[in-house]
Amino acid sequence: MNKKKITSAVQAVILGLTPAIAFAADDAIEVQGVSNAQQNSSQAAAEEKVEKITVTGSRIKRDSFSVATPLATLDRNDIEDAGIGSLAAILVDEIPQVSEGSSNSNSQSSVQNTGLSTIDLRELGTNRTLTLVDGRRVVSNSYSGNYVSLSTIPASMVQKVEIITGGASAAYGSDAVAGVVNIITKQDQEGFSINARGGESMEGGAREYSIDADYGTTYNDGAGYLFFATSFDKEYGLEFWDRDRAQQQDAWTYDDDEMCNAMLTENGYQCMRDITQADWRSLSDSIYGGVFDEKSSTKPDSGFWYDGQTLRDDWHEERYGINFNQFTMLKVPDEALSVAVKTEYEFDSGIEAYFQMQYARNKSVNNKSPESEDECDSIITRDLETGEFGADCIGRIPKDNPYMPEEIRDQASSKGVKWDRNFAEVGNIINENTRQTYRTWAGLRGYVFEDWEWDLSVGYGNFQQEQVRHNELYVARVREALNAEQLDDGTIQCKSEEARANGCVPINLFGAGSISAEAANYIRATPEINTDITMTNVLGYITGDLFEMPAGPVASAFGFEYRRDTQTVSTNVPEGGVTFNYVPSFSGNVDVYEAFAEVSVPLLADMAAAKSLSLDLSARFADYSWSTTGLMQSYKAGFIYEPLEGYAVRANWARAQRAPTITDLMSPPRGDYDSFDDVCDGVTATSDKPGHDACRQDPGIAATIAADGKFVDDNNGYSPNVGNPELQEETADTFTVGLTMAPEFIDGLRIAVDYYDISIDDAIDALSNEDIIGFCYNSSLAYGDDNEFCNDITRDSDGQISEVQQRLININEITTSGYDIAAEYRYDFDEWGRIRFKADWTHVIGYAETKTGPDGQFTENYEGYLTSDIFEDKGSASLTWYKDDWRVRWSTRYKSSVRRSLSTQQAWEKDIATNAENCANGSDDCIANPEPLYGQELPSVTTHNLSVSYDWDIDDSTDLRLYGGVNNLFDEKGPFILGGRGNFDSAYGGGVGRFMFVGARLRF
Repeated sequence: MNKKKITSAVQAVILGLTPAIAFAADDAIEVQGVSNAQQNSSQAAAEEKVEKITVTGSRIKRDSFSVATPLATLDRNDIEDAGIGSLAAILVDEIPQVSEGSSNSNSQSSVQNTGLSTIDLRELGTNRTLTLVDGRRVVSNSYSGNYVSLSTIPASMVQKVEIITGGASAAYGSDAVAGVVNIITKQDQEGFSINARGGESMEGGAREYSIDADYGTTYNDGAGYLFFATSFDKEYGLEFWDRDRAQQQDAWTYDDDEMCNAMLTENGYQCMRDITQADWRSLSDSIYGGVFDEKSSTKPDSGFWYDGQTLRDDWHEERYGINFNQFTMLKVPDEALSVAVKTEYEFDSGIEAYFQMQYARNKSVNNKSPESEDECDSIITRDLETGEFGADCIGRIPKDNPYMPEEIRDQASSKGVKWDRNFAEVGNIINENTRQTYRTWAGLRGYVFEDWEWDLSVGYGNFQQEQVRHNELYVARVREALNAEQLDDGTIQCKSEEARANGCVPINLFGAGSISAEAANYIRATPEINTDITMTNVLGYITGDLFEMPAGPVASAFGFEYRRDTQTVSTNVPEGGVTFNYVPSFSGNVDVYEAFAEVSVPLLADMAAAKSLSLDLSARFADYSWSTTGLMQSYKAGFIYEPLEGYAVRANWARAQRAPTITDLMSPPRGDYDSFDDVCDGVTATSDKPGHDACRQDPGIAATIAADGKFVDDNNGYSPNVGNPELQEETADTFTVGLTMAPEFIDGLRIAVDYYDISIDDAIDALSNEDIIGFCYNSSLAYGDDNEFCNDITRDSDGQISEVQQRLININEITTSGYDIAAEYRYDFDEWGRIRFKADWTHVIGYAETKTGPDGQFTENYEGYLTSDIFEDKGSASLTWYKDDWRVRWSTRYKSSVRRSLSTQQAWEKDIATNAENCANGSDDCIANPEPLYGQELPSVTTHNLSVSYDWDIDDSTDLRLYGGVNNLFDEKGPFILGGRGNFDSAYGGGVGRFMFVGARLRF
């Protein structure tokens, strides 16, 4: 079997002329090696034909010495030294340009993405980051978009991961706007290996372990190669009670009357300068026994409530309420099983066949709070005949309810009794996600016309997700069960004869434990969301040299690709009416026909001041079957210029396009939650802040002002996502220029500096909730039904926002620019071993989104804000010492200082400006020394890791590797985050802290 050919077919990822962000691993092509190879190329050519390899981002076969672009690489040693099981988390730690997409530390409230493990390049969105396996596009793991979960790939099968950022659509088509992540699997490994690893936070919690095994062998006298791998990973999660910081209550706001930072206390919001941390409160009225006819959420003696089974009339939420944060896990438990097999075979004719199949089963269980409801938490309904959406709620408890205590009935309105309650008797909500992924492809490759290589393959992928939400409620059944009557014999039954025929059991909400098991069974719902996604593709190409030029041959590649994507999302409650993030059934499909071509033109070689100069050009055209997407056209042009040995300049321009997904185009409103601030917060009968005149026109807000004197925002954060059939493709232009240096006078040193500029026109996105609310209440458009933004907002009878619909649109533009610096140094101390130092740094110059509102275009800058996860500076560095069978690695991660929230900053700046105007006008409302924002300016954070490994050769065919280490050596959990889960943020580890791990790997 020709191992060189097979190995070359899976070499990856050096993406054409796109600037690199770091250097390749030990086995990758180095700049110094390139120069040496060029120097001796004439002699080598005389002895034998120079081997050419395929590089990702280009299907052209290239001489190994003509590839001079370094790239970000995570090799097998880096993965093992990291000590954690999540490949995505390792990439986030090791490569500054990579951020987390969905993870078990940030998807606790996600409808469907809990348990996914994805990454995001340049913070341009997971949908704009294309993840490949051995250079191939694979099926998505979410209906939200093209999300490939890295946990679906057996860890033992991964040889290395290589990443570049910047448009690569000319090579791979849609979605490669921010860049490409290529998971490269093991190729030539022979024998058996098993690896076991375990770790846990030294403060407790976050325990995890994994077991990997693989086996590789040749067969039929070396004509074939077979490789098998399997992995099992289990993460136990991190709970609220595992961290003291999580148990600190806090509900912060900025008091724009006193111009002070205020925290909620038993006596309402108070300036923090006048209280201590022990006074902070953030409690909920959704208690086990129920609260009835609550008059205020901030004042004492505000209604009836049950202290266990004892009825009291002195309700005070911030004294007797429940801390609902206790039900939110800081890290969700997850387990993953994956299996893969690959084989390659070379026939006597020289044609090679290859085949690969992968299977993964991932399961995450998110144990949440019992359902919390009140008299009118709005839920979604759908008329299946008309397709129209509506809303429903449980309603008040009828005044004649036979379970109602007389003390409550005597003061009740004829409309009934308002209530808030935790349905603990029904059980905690358990969000269970089970995912299965199947990926397979097979193909043939060979040679024609002597030295032109062809490759033809077909691939298929299928993703299935079953999400089960245990212990939700049927809203109509709760309403029917509350509408009860008592018969003459004392029997209590549901009033509705139809409801009784359907098994209605009356329900008693008064007192903890008062809901009978029969009533709980009647109202309990177990909604499901089932997703089925398939991808079928056929890919063919041919590559070879067109003709000779003085500087060398003009290489080329031509090919086609066909892809069919299908998607079905279904639910067992198609009519809605249940208390969960309702996702209605919808489906769609798309066919894509693509053609591509590329050429690499050597312009100069071995001349004075021009060791080499080459030009690369590529183009790709794609036709989508839906009408809103035009002919997709992606291009790339760039050059590499090496004026002298060890120095190279590269520049690249790329146009990348991304088509909307099936969900983007076809999705009806899908339930989701997202925090937002209401512009109507603080409105009174006389307040004159922007938008308050319109706010007072809402009946619910007006009623609250009449009762309490002031409306205080207490929204539920419900913000369903909505597709848009009119969406068009987005277009990105990427410009990069860089310099690499490998000076001869410092042997082993390599440095790369690259500048990037990316702009995305017609970007597919949604306006923020704050923008939608602002355009309704505070814009040139009049408030009311004729204002399209007001139609996306729903308020309840108390004026609280119960829904803001986020509808996808083509916004004007997203732009980002910055620079990357990478350095590597290797030095050999002879008998004292050798070292390798590696550092990567990225600086964001700017990141902005330009949108159009009722009053024209507006631009918002997101760099330097934690809520957008865009740090102006991020860096990583490692120093590894190798000595005989020992390896010791120290590594560090740095994130620059940021501000916590952009919207909070904007609101505060408006308050400061208003106060300055009051002071200038001599107003009595002037505050002489307004306070800066508390918890807004967050410091930089640096973490350190240490790992040690020892390899023991037991005999000639068996070796044992023992390894262990400590991540986050100094237990840096990041700053206190107001409003963060457990007052942590996943950007700083989500509260895990110092983590110790040990492992062993046996090979034979």
